[in-house]
Amino acid sequence: MGGGNKALRLLGGETLLSRVITRLRDQCAPLALNTNTDPELFTDYDLPIISDTYPGFAGPLAGVLAAMEWAQSLGMPAVVTVSVDTPFVPLDLVHRLREAAGRHGIALAASPDETGRVQDHPTCGLWPVALRDDLYAAIESGLLRPGMYAAAHDPGRAIFTSQPFDPFINLNTPADLVGAERLV
Repeated sequence: MGGGNKALRLLGGETLLSRVITRLRDQCAPLALNTNTDPELFTDYDLPIISDTYPGFAGPLAGVLAAMEWAQSLGMPAVVTVSVDTPFVPLDLVHRLREAAGRHGIALAASPDETGRVQDHPTCGLWPVALRDDLYAAIESGLLRPGMYAAAHDPGRAIFTSQPFDPFINLNTPADLVGAERLV
């Protein structure tokens, strides 16, 4: 992304993190931020900061695990995760994920790609806290990809339209950010 913290990159005059918070704020509460960087960078957001509890860097699943542990401490039954580089998540994401929950309670956001093939977005999902120990064991065994973990648990899919654009556009490069500016 050209250096710096991706969450603090600007899009339409707002940070990517601010955009995600705005889109989720009315859908669920409480909100928290999972980061393993300096928490002082995020004090202006007035959110609980949750660092990964699993040792080392286990990727996005470690963030899901940390969120589950935090939610469990609050007595919450599930967490919804959204990556900060998807600043256009739908305003009905949480509702649709809950409706789509699969047999084990997991649901993933999905949308058609440019060929019409439906693609899962496993960092945008609903994860029941009851799977916390199972997720820990999966990470211990070397499973680090959210999509692979979800696939082993028969997830539901909340399929969103890609018109006028895919709401799960993932911003990973400065060019992606320039393209997203046109959408703002």
